[in-house]
Amino acid sequence: MLRLNPWLAAAGAIAFTFSSYNFILLHAGHSNQAYAITFFAPILAGIILTLRGKYWLGAVLTAFFLAMEIRSNHIQMAYYLMISLLILVGIELYHAIKNKTTVAFIRSMAWLSVATLIAVMINASLLWTTYEYGKESTRGKSNLTQPVAAGSTTGLDKEYAYGWSQGVGECITFLIPDTYGGESAGGTLKADSKVAQALLAKGVPEDQATGFAAQLPTYWGAKPSTAGPWYFGAGICFLFVFGLLIIRNRIKWWLLATVILSMLLSFGKNFTLVSDLFFNYFPLYNKFRAVESILVLTQLAFPILGFLAIKEVLQAKDKAFILKKLLLALYITGGITLLVAALPSLFFSFKSTTADESLIAQLTQAFQGDSAFANSIVNNALVQDRIGLARADAIRSLIFVLLTFGVLWAFIKQKINLQITSLLILAVTLVDLWSVDKRYLKDESFQPKEDAMQVRTPREVDQFIMRDTDPDFRVLDLTIDPFANASTSYFHKTLGGYHAAKLKRFQELIDNQFTKSINPDVLDMLNTKYVITADPKSQTAGMKANATACGHAWFVKKVRFADNADQEMQAISSFDPKNEAIVDIKYQSYINTKQNAIDENGKITLTSYAPEHLVYQSGSTTNQVAVFSEIYYDKGWKMLIDGKESPYFRADYLLRAAQIPVGNHKIEFIFHPNSYYTGEAISTAGSILLVLAFGGYVFAESRKKRVVKTV
Repeated sequence: MLRLNPWLAAAGAIAFTFSSYNFILLHAGHSNQAYAITFFAPILAGIILTLRGKYWLGAVLTAFFLAMEIRSNHIQMAYYLMISLLILVGIELYHAIKNKTTVAFIRSMAWLSVATLIAVMINASLLWTTYEYGKESTRGKSNLTQPVAAGSTTGLDKEYAYGWSQGVGECITFLIPDTYGGESAGGTLKADSKVAQALLAKGVPEDQATGFAAQLPTYWGAKPSTAGPWYFGAGICFLFVFGLLIIRNRIKWWLLATVILSMLLSFGKNFTLVSDLFFNYFPLYNKFRAVESILVLTQLAFPILGFLAIKEVLQAKDKAFILKKLLLALYITGGITLLVAALPSLFFSFKSTTADESLIAQLTQAFQGDSAFANSIVNNALVQDRIGLARADAIRSLIFVLLTFGVLWAFIKQKINLQITSLLILAVTLVDLWSVDKRYLKDESFQPKEDAMQVRTPREVDQFIMRDTDPDFRVLDLTIDPFANASTSYFHKTLGGYHAAKLKRFQELIDNQFTKSINPDVLDMLNTKYVITADPKSQTAGMKANATACGHAWFVKKVRFADNADQEMQAISSFDPKNEAIVDIKYQSYINTKQNAIDENGKITLTSYAPEHLVYQSGSTTNQVAVFSEIYYDKGWKMLIDGKESPYFRADYLLRAAQIPVGNHKIEFIFHPNSYYTGEAISTAGSILLVLAFGGYVFAESRKKRVVKTV
């Protein structure tokens, strides 16, 4: 779309694809995010075509690839792309008014609006259900007036959202990858490192010294942890600077504005002026965490502008002007790499204020109280190793800057032709980025499928619990962080697990009933039948059976009403869940207290379990209130009594409850959200429209060709 020859276009695609963040995402398991980033380029291609006046083809491509973007189901990435596209539309509108071409601009926007509508229609069920759930999740409004820990009142807590903020100084890694030490998990330092040498001098055996050094974190930035830096390629950074110097096309201002804004927003807590403005006032922005990930826009803009700069070189008539700017770009980028290589400590401390202090404390304990040696390892040897990594990468980046410069210089001087220039740029870009990507997506990151299928072996305690034939009980595993680790789910229905957007009510329950101490009453109401613990000395996993677990469902003897969520939360802090239910006052009309009596022999049991369909059998000589140990979520769950839909309500802050009539009844909970099924019908209609639009374009083009042949 940018009218480059195929080899240069391929080189640009490689520059975007092989940016380190894409491979770090794959290593970390964020595959949906990587998919979403994939579709940035073709969406942009469709929009460019439409703005050029190729309305039908541009709109069809935009609709298709935007639909694929949304289908990737990473709304955060789509949202960031939208921010960049809004800047593009604003710049195009300005020039349309300036050049008096507003009619053509409006026509383009009309076609793109239809394309966007079709893309949204195709994903109606996904977007609708996500929107519904989002309001009930940690991204939504708090139920409590005094939220704790994870509790922003209208979205994510700012501290949580800003947890992974890009350090202002860390942007140097765009050009020099390991200036800030690379990844935080260790594995970088080898036998020849300063740390290993210091340990050897202390008398530590060589294999232990090497192994110990390999475990130390070389990353010293302010992020809690990182799997690697944002690296766009030294040659690409050189080309980007070159593009800023020579390109006059208005696309440069869009790309530059996108880079500046995305960088400012990525700083998060490290530079709050712009971030807070967006977090507090820009719609939906406070629903997303890890603000550094907006740098994907910069990751896209750098190679686009860089390869547009190469296009300028290929088309330039004033070679002297181009060569002058090329040299200036070399002085800027090459000069930065030279300064870091020669005087790294002048610009960076190579020390982490909090992480290094914690590391010193750990090493002091490991070295039997020798704090002086621990300080020497961290503040001297480890710092020297970090400096060594930065210096080595600075020299490496300088080499790739010089190689990229050399290829363009040779073309300008007519030493090589266009095809060789293109192939050399492609090769230099691939080698540069590939070699850095391999640091973070290593050979050992891969394993045979057979090995992957044997990730976990059940412990003795797991095997014991798995013998229980009860169809629906829960397990709390305290040998791990139960609410940040999903491994227990491999064998059991777990009380914990991990999700980046838990239900707000469930997160509030965790914060208030499990953070300081575990509330046994809440364990009972959640039918936690087993608790796995670790022996303090041997760390062997053991198990405690919870005899007071309430079961799948039960009739309560009394109902206590609460005026609001705060009272509900306070009430369940200490109550008898088997005999009483705490119910919000707004559900009072769901309970006929006059007809509600106690039948001590009344029973309600689970007879069939599936995640979307639960069946119970009840028997009672009186009307009674039943509590079901299932999470309340009214966006699609329906309750049927003997096949007839009946009302249910929320009890005990987040469980389901209902008044069950006298007699024997079949009670069912069925998940059938209208947002999904109606959304699927809309999605089908959208897909048909897209196919018809594409068919219409093909027909129109073939008819146009027949007319030309006839003439």
